[in-house]
Amino acid sequence: MRWKLFANLAETAGEREVDVDVEAGATFRDALDALFETHPELREEVTDEEGNLRDHIRVLRNSQNPFVADAGYETTLEAGDELAMFPPVSGG
Repeated sequence: MRWKLFANLAETAGEREVDVDVEAGATFRDALDALFETHPELREEVTDEEGNLRDHIRVLRNSQNPFVADAGYETTLEAGDELAMFPPVSGG
């Protein structure tokens, strides 16, 4: 499974794409935990003290938004899914 990271999350991890090893039938929570095993430095930026995504973090699954708000942490993922994580973005 592949994670794509954007903006400061990619900077923190030192890479834009991270492949994680999760088994068939893995949940979104499993994929998130696998990301943190590879890049523990992301945990504080991405989750709160209870382990839930911070309100400003957005995740897309195969370009569908919003993933977590609609589907939840126990959503079963499929082989080949791509997850993209975005921090808040501002511009002007």
